[in-house]
Order: sequence, then structure tokens, then C-alpha cells
Amino acid sequence: MAEGENEVRWDGLCSRDSTTRETALENIKQTVLRKTEYLRSVKETPLRPSDGLSNAVSLDGLNKLLAHLLMLSKRCPFKDVREKSEFILKSVQELGIRIPRPLGHGPSRFIPEKEILQVGSEDTQMHTLFADSFAALGRLDNITLVMVFHPQYLESFLKTQHYLLQMDGPLPLHYRHYIGIMAAARHQCSYLVNLHVNDFLHVGGDPKWLNGLENAPQKLQNLGELNKVLAHRPWLITKEHIEVSDSFFEVEALMEKMRQLQECRDEEEASQEEMASRFEIEKRESMFVFSSDDEEVTPARDVSRHFEDTSYGYKDFSRHGMHVPTFRVQDYCWEDHGYSLVNRLYPDVGQLIDEKFHIAYNLTYNTMAMHKDVDTSMLRRAIWNYIHCMFGIRYDDYDYGEINQLLDRSFKVYIKTVVCTPEKVTKRMYDSFWRQFKHSEKVHVNLLLIEARMQAELLYALRAITRYMT
Repeated sequence: MAEGENEVRWDGLCSRDSTTRETALENIKQTVLRKTEYLRSVKETPLRPSDGLSNAVSLDGLNKLLAHLLMLSKRCPFKDVREKSEFILKSVQELGIRIPRPLGHGPSRFIPEKEILQVGSEDTQMHTLFADSFAALGRLDNITLVMVFHPQYLESFLKTQHYLLQMDGPLPLHYRHYIGIMAAARHQCSYLVNLHVNDFLHVGGDPKWLNGLENAPQKLQNLGELNKVLAHRPWLITKEHIEVSDSFFEVEALMEKMRQLQECRDEEEASQEEMASRFEIEKRESMFVFSSDDEEVTPARDVSRHFEDTSYGYKDFSRHGMHVPTFRVQDYCWEDHGYSLVNRLYPDVGQLIDEKFHIAYNLTYNTMAMHKDVDTSMLRRAIWNYIHCMFGIRYDDYDYGEINQLLDRSFKVYIKTVVCTPEKVTKRMYDSFWRQFKHSEKVHVNLLLIEARMQAELLYALRAITRYMT
């Protein structure tokens, strides 16, 4: 007797057609009740020596089905699925089988569950987003339910994720999810690792790869070095790193020769020298933000097996006399160089990523805590440019003196922790900055942080690819 979720077809529940969902729900109900009756019957039958393991396996399979139904009863955008899932769970409970309980309290440890939009109370626009996400993934994950504070960004984010992880592309689907596992494991995010593990297995990935990076194909193992440098010290990326990933990315077939870098602007003016000086001061000061820089977080075994060199982590590039040349945006920027190169390597992805950058950067409701009709552009730019400054990226037209006036120390600590070592973020850090601001505004800050970091990593990686090509 086959056990677990695999004997049930859940995809029918993702359909927008109510009849299809009804049929799928009835099949699931019959399967669950049949397994429940089986377990009830064996309890009343004398055990043979070989029965114990078989019954344990049966119970485990039923528990997996019930856990999935519990998720559906709380987080399915379709009301009929939520209600029928809850009905099945109650039916099982009435038959004497204990049903699972939720492991947590909402999608965020930092934001009270009551302050996050509850599934079933969303408006029409948000229901469409939820339905699209559920149809594509078969779930509404924690990330989606936190980003719901900002529907415009969420729509762009989901569209980009769908294109990268599910649409036709140069990489097999299971490779894409394994890369997701590697990236999430680098910062010890068990939640994202588990999501990608489930998706990896769902699309036919080899379970042996999950035993450790050394069990994955050599092409994926070769990404380990690039993964760790991009995650922690992207300014160290060179064309040599790209040469080692050459066969994996099939760069010869995907790349076209880039245009020559734009001519550098004249920096002889005194104001430009002053701008450069202020940038260097801010860059040096950023290394003193952490109060517990040497504190280490030991990764759990189930996560650490997906990456190598667990001691490798973020280090300030300006420490111990190390000199890293400033990355000048006027020489290589996303808009003029990175965007076009990404689109050449992976058609349409450049447009999706660019849209996501712009929405996160320009997103505003013209509010700050209890104040309305506020122009927040100066603050948003300070946050974005501070992150790039930490990665050695300089904008010649920006006065870095504004950063110290707009961002206090506790906020800088939070920014740097989220961007450089997110595995060390605590609720105390989250609570300590912008105490009067709404959770939605803090979520927006996090969107700015992750997009600014992503752009910084892309700039270093794409510049290395360009140098490799030329």
C-alpha cells in the first residue's frame, strides 16, 4: 500500500474551475478516510512481529496528508478548498486520529500574525495574486504572505520567480531548485532550503543530491565557490571565477560581446573629489557598524551539507590593510551594461529583474509612520546607496554625507546584518529601528535591502563576465 502525499493528486486543487477542485477534494477525502479506517482496524487486530514497521509507515503517510490538508485549510485562496480541507480534518479527528498542529504562529517571527493579511479576507486584486501564486506553486508561502503589504512589488516578484524557476530556460528545473538550495543554505535559511528541496523532488530531482553537495554533479559543485563569494564578498569576483563556471553556464552559446564601456566622466572638479572623499569615509565607517562581528553561527547539519567551507563568511573588504578598488557605477552600471547582458544571456529575465529593482526602489505611499504626504525619495536613496557603499560601489553624483544624517546606528546595524549575515538577524534588531513605523514600512525596508544587495552582486558578477568575454 503506497504511503504519503505522492498517492494523492493535489494539482486539481490549484485549478480555477470549481468543479475540478470539487472532484480533487472528493478523491483526497476518500483516500484519507480509507487510510484512517485502515489504521483503526489494525489497532483492533493482534499484532504480528512484522506489523509494527508497516503500521508506523502507514501512520507517517497519513500524517503527511493531514499536514498538507492543514496547510490548505489555512492558506488556500479558494474558499471551497479551505472549508473542505477543514471538514476532512474534523472527520479524521472524530474517528480518533490525532491531527497535526501548526508549528508556528503566522508567516513571520517578527510581525504579529494578527497584523498580517489573513487568507480569505483579501480584496479582488490580492485574491488574483494569491490564486496565481497558488496555481503555480501549489502553496502560499511565508514570503508571499509578508510581501502582501506591497501588492505591486509582490506581483513583480512572483512573476520573476515564476519565469526563473518554472518557465523554459537553459537549465533543467531540478538544477534551478538545487541552486536555490545552495543559495539559501549559504545563509542557513532552513525555510527556503526546505521549500526548494520539496520543489526539487517534485520536478524529479535525485534525492541522493540532497545528502550533500559532493553528491551533486560536478557542474553544480563548481558553483560552490562562486556561490560563497557572491553571497559574502562579491567584490572578489574575477573573470577566473567565470572561467571555472564556463562549462556550466555554457557561456559561449549564451553570451554576445558587450559594447565598450562608456567613456568615464571628468572628475577634475573639486566637487567630485569631495564626493569621492565622502564615499571613502562612509565606506571605512561601515566596517565599524557591527558590535559582534566575530560572533559565529554554527549551521545545522541538514543545511550545511548543501555547501562547502562553512567557515567562509562576510568580511569587511577594508580590514587589515586590504585594498579593493572602488566599483564606480559610471564605469559599469545595471541600466547601461548589466541589464543588456542579462537579457542576452537569458532573454526577458533582464526586463523582469529590472522591473523588480525599479518597483522596490520607487515604491512609496508617501507616508512615514503617522505622517502623510511625505516625499521619501531621499531616504530610499540613502538606504540603497548605503548598501552599495558597503560593497564598495560608488555613485559619483551622490553626497554620502547624507547617510549619517538619515540613518542612525541601530538602523545601520540592522541593514548590515540583513544584507551581509541575515542568519544573525534577531527580533531585537528588527524592533530596535524605526520603532514608530508600521510593519508594512519595515517590510518595504527589507525589500529595498534584498534588491540593493542583489543588484550589487549582479554588478560584480556581470562585470567579471564582461571581462572574461573581452
